[in-house]
Amino acid sequence: MTVTGEKDQQATVQAIRDHHRKLGRTMEDHALTIGRAVDQLSSPSARQATMVAFCREEVLPHAIAEEQTLYATGAKLAEAALLVRAMTGEHTELRDLVDALEQARTPGELAGSAAALNAMFQSHLVKENDVLLPALVDAGVDLGALLGGMHEILGESGHAHGTDHGADHGAEEAQGHGGCSCSCGGGHDEAAAADTSAEVVDGELDVRRLAHGRRHEEIFATFRALRPKEAFVLVNDHDPKPLYYQFAAQHPGEFDWGYVESGPEVWRVRIGRL
Repeated sequence: MTVTGEKDQQATVQAIRDHHRKLGRTMEDHALTIGRAVDQLSSPSARQATMVAFCREEVLPHAIAEEQTLYATGAKLAEAALLVRAMTGEHTELRDLVDALEQARTPGELAGSAAALNAMFQSHLVKENDVLLPALVDAGVDLGALLGGMHEILGESGHAHGTDHGADHGAEEAQGHGGCSCSCGGGHDEAAAADTSAEVVDGELDVRRLAHGRRHEEIFATFRALRPKEAFVLVNDHDPKPLYYQFAAQHPGEFDWGYVESGPEVWRVRIGRL
């Protein structure tokens, strides 16, 4: 690997770890706030809903994206295969813990579910940072090429570290609940900010004029309005691959996804309700 390649690899690893740190801090904050609310005999239900939404909109899509990239690659390496199998199992446990948190009703159940979810997640992140990532790097896996700027794994800093310009656009779907801090392409966020909603016209939902923070909201609202076997075509200015992982986490088995046009300027994806 060249010197430039090594720097890009290090930057990608750091971006992953930075994103893990952000997710871990947010998860811990939610769990601590729920625990303190219970200690103070106040209702933790509002934070319960916020923590569940955070898990379903960020943590679980992150897990699915990892399984289809980092884990799929690690499973092919003899030195990482058993680790990947165990960590895939932990993803299942995380999903179960999120369900348990959502279904908790008493203050004790809420505090216990939140604490268990946080403990599992923090332990899981340590294994990814300290064991899986070094194993992939030692095996010569080009993480930047593998991930292609995916926000679900790289987070916001994926734009600033060594990923190529074309890959950056694959991650634009993304800050928080679906916004974007990307400034590639000369200020398209400012131009898009004028339009804050979109509607289906002739079967197409064109989100290119929307501010990036509004795109996922409009796309999911359009999907929820579909009846079974109905579909719409999403029109976007970059590959919406990260959106697929969010659909897979929030609507497993409920949607189909097919590319109609794949760039380089316009992407059209048919999204249907099964």
